[in-house]
Amino acid sequence: MKKQDGISRRELITKTSAAGAGAALGAGLVAGTASDAFAAPKQSKFRVPRKTLGKTGQKVPILLFGGAVDLDPKFDPKLAEAYRYGVDYFDAAKVYGGGTCEPRVGNFLERSGLRKKVWITTKSPEHEAEPFARDVDNSLKDLKTKYIDLYFMHSIGPDKYLRGDLGKQMAKKAEQLKKQGKIRYFGFSCHKSNVAELLELAATLPWIDVVMFKYNFRDYGDKKLNKAIDAAHKANIGLIAMKTQGAAVSFQEKWKPHKASGFTKGQAVLKAVWDDERIAAAVSHMDSLSLVRENVAAALNKKKLTAADRESLQRYAQDTRQHHCQWCDHHCNPAVDAPVQIGDTLRFLMYHDVYGEKDKARRLFSELPAEARKLDGVDFSGANRACPNGVNVAYHMKRAKDVLA
Repeated sequence: MKKQDGISRRELITKTSAAGAGAALGAGLVAGTASDAFAAPKQSKFRVPRKTLGKTGQKVPILLFGGAVDLDPKFDPKLAEAYRYGVDYFDAAKVYGGGTCEPRVGNFLERSGLRKKVWITTKSPEHEAEPFARDVDNSLKDLKTKYIDLYFMHSIGPDKYLRGDLGKQMAKKAEQLKKQGKIRYFGFSCHKSNVAELLELAATLPWIDVVMFKYNFRDYGDKKLNKAIDAAHKANIGLIAMKTQGAAVSFQEKWKPHKASGFTKGQAVLKAVWDDERIAAAVSHMDSLSLVRENVAAALNKKKLTAADRESLQRYAQDTRQHHCQWCDHHCNPAVDAPVQIGDTLRFLMYHDVYGEKDKARRLFSELPAEARKLDGVDFSGANRACPNGVNVAYHMKRAKDVLA
């Protein structure tokens, strides 16, 4: 069988493990080699499938490159390798990389000459119209582009920013930014305890084009969330899944007994999201060339998860539920007599433990209000009792104090 880019169709289908995927797609760019520096990567004939992103009408790859990773300041080989296989959607944000993400993506676009061939999404932590618009202008400069394909309000919590006067002002500003040609589409991202409520609300707002939200195998049985996803999908809102890995805080890996038809856990959970017809794409945290190749291999492989595979995912979710913070801190925070932020703190601990992003985790923790960082002497026993998943909040908050403070 004829090979291209070092991989045949048969090898692509059979090599779906982490090691196999890396070997199968191993003909990609090598970081630091002079011959590849600043060059637009040659596109492979193997291209990640695409789906329509809701009312935008635009086709995007089902696998998106998440920019909350360490990017090379000059020319990042991970972005080049992703683009090579059709992952031409880069998800950035003002706050990613401590503020370095947008300039580094901008450098890649400038030096590769790929701006017109790449979809750029970025996000502002500002949720009110005027400061949001200022961030758009700053993003345009940092990304070295005249327009941004999709601009999000980043990590919305309270729904007040979508309702009443604040909502009307933002809707008007989003329309203005579109008419000015600064952005093409508008939406928001969310991953806290009120994801379902925000999706239900978004379904009633014609000015919301796309929503990126926390969705993974731990959520599949949530009737309230599924009803909200149905509503948003019916309203033709483009739906992007994030946090698809359902990562946990400090637990021993328990995936081995639940291996799914030769897929790694990371591949299996992505396949499960892609099987959901309501979801256009999944954004993935790909912090190495090997992980880019592993995820691309999963996207290219047409093999579906079996019923047994799905059952394995559900057993895995059950086996690890007591180690996984769902960030539903409306349950546990009120049970603690201190102004702590349990959900955010445990999310940062997850970055530290699971992603290995220790500096990022400590920086984010340091940016919490001073009172929220005072964990000494706080009694978390009430939070333990309040957690619906049985997470030992007290133990993890003590670890957070020890490794993040």
